[in-house]
Amino acid sequence: MTTALRRLRNYIDGEFRDAADGRTTEVVNPATGEPYATAPLSGSEDVDAAMAAAEAAFPAWRDLIPAERQKVLLKIADRFEERAEELIAAESENCGKPIALVRSEEIPPMVDQIRFFAGAARMLEGRSAGEYMDGFTSIIRREPVGVCAQVAPWNYPMMMAVWKFAPALAAGNTVVIKPSDTTPASTVLIADIIGSVLDELGHPRGVFNVVCGDRETGRLMVEHKVPAMASITGSVRAGMQVAESASKDLKRVHLELGGKAPVVVFEDTDIAKAVEDIATAGYFNAGQDCTAATRVLVQESIHDEFVAALAKAASETKTGAVDDEDVLYGPLNNANQLKQVKGFIERLPAHAKIEAGGEQVGEKGYFFAPTVVSGLKQDDEIVQHEVFGPVITVQSFADEKQAVEWANGVEYALASSVWTKDHARAMRMSKVLDFGCVWINTHIPLVAEMPHGGFKKSGYGKDLSAYGFDDYTRIKHVMTSLDG
Repeated sequence: MTTALRRLRNYIDGEFRDAADGRTTEVVNPATGEPYATAPLSGSEDVDAAMAAAEAAFPAWRDLIPAERQKVLLKIADRFEERAEELIAAESENCGKPIALVRSEEIPPMVDQIRFFAGAARMLEGRSAGEYMDGFTSIIRREPVGVCAQVAPWNYPMMMAVWKFAPALAAGNTVVIKPSDTTPASTVLIADIIGSVLDELGHPRGVFNVVCGDRETGRLMVEHKVPAMASITGSVRAGMQVAESASKDLKRVHLELGGKAPVVVFEDTDIAKAVEDIATAGYFNAGQDCTAATRVLVQESIHDEFVAALAKAASETKTGAVDDEDVLYGPLNNANQLKQVKGFIERLPAHAKIEAGGEQVGEKGYFFAPTVVSGLKQDDEIVQHEVFGPVITVQSFADEKQAVEWANGVEYALASSVWTKDHARAMRMSKVLDFGCVWINTHIPLVAEMPHGGFKKSGYGKDLSAYGFDDYTRIKHVMTSLDG
C-alpha cells in the first residue's frame, strides 16, 4: 500500500501556489530515507511573481512607523509559540532531528530572536544632526534597502529563516525566501504563520513570500532585477556563485558560509569538562553546523589523555530516532551529505587513526557514528576542508605560537574557541585568532544581542545583533540650507 505524499506549495502574495509549470521534486525524510512530500520546483515565472508581490508591498511596509512593524514581529513570535508543536513536527520530518532537541534548543531561541528584532525596529540609531559647514544642517536617514532575496540552508532551515526574515522585516524590507530543496516544509509553515499575522493586522500580503526550488531557482532570485540585496547561508561555492551573480547589477550581498572552527586546548585545561563540552559542540546536529567544534588542537603534554577521553565520550554519544530522548543528534541531512562524510573517512592518510566511530549506522536513513580521528597533519584534507558531519579531528601542538599558526591556517574564519585557565593567554589568543567569534572555555553558545559572522571564505555580513539589523539598512545623508 503506497502512502500519498504531502504536497507543499509556494507562498506568493498571500496565496499558496504550485509552480507555474507544475514541476515538483520529492522531499525525503533523512531519518528514514523515504520521501514524505513533494515541493514546487520553481522557475522564472514563479520567481517573477514573488518579486512582483514583494516589490508592490514594499512602499506601504517601508512607510510604516517602526512601532507598527514591531507589533507584527511580536505577534509572529507569539504565533510561533502557539504553533510550536507544528513547527517541531515539520522540522523533525525536514531534518530527522530529535523532537525533544528541536523543542528545547530551537523554538525558544527563534522566538527570542524574533522579539529581539522587533525591538531593533525601533532603534534606528544614527549620528547626531549638526552643522558641519556654515549655514547648513546635516542629518542621517537610515532606510530599508528594498526587496531582499534570501536563500536558507538545510542544516537549520527553520532557525536560519528566522535569522533572515526577522531583521529584514524589522528594518522595513520585504522578503522572498527560498528554503533548501531538501528541507522546505518548515519554511512553508512559517509562511502560513506570517501570512496569517499580516492578514489579521491589515498589512500587504506580499511582504513575505516563499519560493521552493533548487539551485537554479536560487540563481534566478539572485539575478532578478528587483531585489536590492541577496542573502545566503550556505557553502563557500554557493556564496561565490551568489557574489558573482549579484555583481552583475551591484546588488548588496550578505554571506554566511562555511567554517572550520579551531578548538585550542592548552595543558592547564580541565580535561573532563573540556571533553564533555567539546563533544557536545562537535556532534550536536550531527556536526552540521558551520561553528561546530570539529578541529581540535591539543597541547602535546595532554594529547594522549585528551584523545582517550574524547574517544570515550564519542562512544557514549547516541544518534538515532526522532522520538528517542536520549540521542544527541539525528541523521545527516541527505544522501549526498552522507556520501561526502564517508568520502573524508575513506580518504584518510595512512598516518591518521580512527579512535572512535568512522562508519554509517542503522539500517535506514543517513545516520553516521560519532567519530574521532587523531594523528593528523596540518595539510591533511580533513583538517583543511569542512566535513559537515559528526567527525572531530585532533592535532597535537607544541606551544602557543604553533597553536595560533595552525588555528589560523585554514581558509575559513567563522568561529573558534580557547580552553585554558590562564586569563592572559586567553586574551592573547582572542586577539590573534582570525575568526569572527572566539569563545573562551566554551564553544557554540549564541545570543540574539551578539553578532554571528566570519572573515575570509566564511563570508561577510553579520547575523543576529544590531550589526545584523544594520546590514538590512542603507544610510542617506540629507543636507539643508539654513537660509530657507
